Amino acid sequence: MSNLTRLNPFSELRDPFSDDFFKGFALRPVYRLMEGEPQMRLDLSEDDKNFFVKAEIPGVNKDDIKVSVDGNLVSVSAEVRKEKEEKEGAKLIRCERYYGSVSRTFTLDESVDQDAAKAKYENGVLQLTLPKKHNGQSHVLKIA
Repeated sequence: MSNLTRLNPFSELRDPFSDDFFKGFALRPVYRLMEGEPQMRLDLSEDDKNFFVKAEIPGVNKDDIKVSVDGNLVSVSAEVRKEKEEKEGAKLIRCERYYGSVSRTFTLDESVDQDAAKAKYENGVLQLTLPKKHNGQSHVLKIA
């Protein structure tokens, strides 16, 4: 028996560059190239009693920042609005706007005492002090 091939009438209309031409190129998505793309960078440290979080969120009003703590899960989110205009004389040369949100969620090794947690936002840096909640349930297993 011979091999049968299904007829595809649109095969000749296919873009010759669509399949393998761009394979191997390291193309970055266009949205990553935007100037001033909002990001949230975090520093996390701890001592015996507290976790300390520093989050850089420049250009955001403190009313637009939300922090939630649920056990050992911490979420930080912010609404970002950036507007930039460049004018030469009376003529507008460039105008860029960005409206959106940024967020980070992470898990800590221990639960957080939510009632004693503190947050402070100053000069574009959010500082969180998250006291550790010692449940008293952890114990060391004896190996037999």
